[in-house]
Amino acid sequence: MIQKPTTTDPILDEIHQTRREISERFGGDLRAILDDARKRQAASGRPIWSPGAANPAVQPSGEVKRFEVDDQPSPPADR
Repeated sequence: MIQKPTTTDPILDEIHQTRREISERFGGDLRAILDDARKRQAASGRPIWSPGAANPAVQPSGEVKRFEVDDQPSPPADR
């Protein structure tokens, strides 16, 4: 039988309480909660990550460049 821990975590308790308050504020309507979150996010002026924005490749695939380092000896010529 699995038993729940008897100790409580005040941080988790606060997270659960905040979740309950938000849910009650919007009558449990998930769509309304998400709409409000999106409006607050847009109004914040902070950058918003977009899954469609890909990072450009640093080096195109298939292209290999060799960089010389002056302070290291060259490999032996007999290889």
